[in-house]
Amino acid sequence: MARIKPFKGIIYNQEKIKDLSSVVCPPYDVISPIQQEEYYKSSPYNFLHVLLSKQIKGRDKYRQAAETFKEWQKNKILIQDEKPAIYFCRQEYRIRGERKIRVGFIAKLYLEDKQSKIFCHEHTRLEPKEDRYRLLKVTKANLSPIFTIFADKNRIVKSIYQQYIQKEEPFIEVIDRDKVLHQLWRIDSAEVIKKIQDNMQKIDIFIADGHHRYEVARAYRDEKKKRRKSRRLSENSDLNYLLSYFTNIESQGVTIMPVHRIVRLRNDQALIKMMARLTDYFTIERVKDRTQFFFLIEKAGRTEHILGLYYGGSYQLLRLKNIKILEKMIKDKSDASKSLDVTILNELILKNILGLNLEDKKHISFSPNAQEAMNEADNSDAPAVVFVLNPVRIQQLIDVSLNEERMPSKSTYFYPKVLSGLVVNKHEKI
Repeated sequence: MARIKPFKGIIYNQEKIKDLSSVVCPPYDVISPIQQEEYYKSSPYNFLHVLLSKQIKGRDKYRQAAETFKEWQKNKILIQDEKPAIYFCRQEYRIRGERKIRVGFIAKLYLEDKQSKIFCHEHTRLEPKEDRYRLLKVTKANLSPIFTIFADKNRIVKSIYQQYIQKEEPFIEVIDRDKVLHQLWRIDSAEVIKKIQDNMQKIDIFIADGHHRYEVARAYRDEKKKRRKSRRLSENSDLNYLLSYFTNIESQGVTIMPVHRIVRLRNDQALIKMMARLTDYFTIERVKDRTQFFFLIEKAGRTEHILGLYYGGSYQLLRLKNIKILEKMIKDKSDASKSLDVTILNELILKNILGLNLEDKKHISFSPNAQEAMNEADNSDAPAVVFVLNPVRIQQLIDVSLNEERMPSKSTYFYPKVLSGLVVNKHEKI
């Protein structure tokens, strides 16, 4: 079951901010350093000034973010809605020329306890958790919703949208830099909110994006509880809740993109040795051009385990020779986890052949854009290769989650993201 609540959202004051596209931004963890500078420059009120405050010498960037957030509220750049609401969000986008629409809603989600189970699918890393913890501690707000999916068997999202929203004008409408249309509506009817709440009590929640923020919210709640003599929190305390976006797991508008790996090798000899060792596990096939390369990876991925390998203008396909290799080489994971291409890459190649630590930022970086990854490898000072992956399927995510296992970090990239700065939940009853 999942317990949700409406909240009084903090939003941009459109009487003062006429161009919302200049102030919203993606979630903090998908923004490159170059993009950071672009968002900072787009407006002095871009939400990134709070979400990922710029480091200024001699100043604590987290306190700077909190001061900015407070100042914007004082100056009515950000204003708070008067009534608690659930916020419906519609996103329209194109991928590979196909038009897609995804509808979901934003509400507060009760953090996991004995009665409510929230399933995670990815490993988290200490550094981003420490970063988000420090920001949460000083801002006392959920600045961005986590992204969750659920099996909407009663079609509650679709029915609410069609009955109460479809004919109404959104109060927020913005097109982001990827040309994705984002629209937001308020649902503040007690009757409709209860209908949504009753439906959500019957379903399981799976986190798609936001594992770090979810774990940080729980740690922050537990820390506050320890400081209280009774170690109890009010049921309605905002510490018990996390701002979350919910959408139907079966929606055609849910797109999962792969996250490719750029691996910087120590020298040319390391590349030669890697290619020789790959033949222990994979059949290697050279492909003549990029178009065929991507086509064959996608096609083969429907029936077999395959990885793409790019380096120095060369395109090659790595086909796993025998599924029994996974049984022999990967002993501490379930079949659901072993069957993931990213697990095969990590265990057989990055760890076993190259001897890399998977947290090694110096030698491993990530990108959901294969072309950008290839450009990065081509421009690397050291020999670099790109491992191109097929996307994780929804059923694989569910299977791993229900096993209470975790995929490697950066296994999935849900698209499009829910913009930061659309609506914020400020802690009140804590």
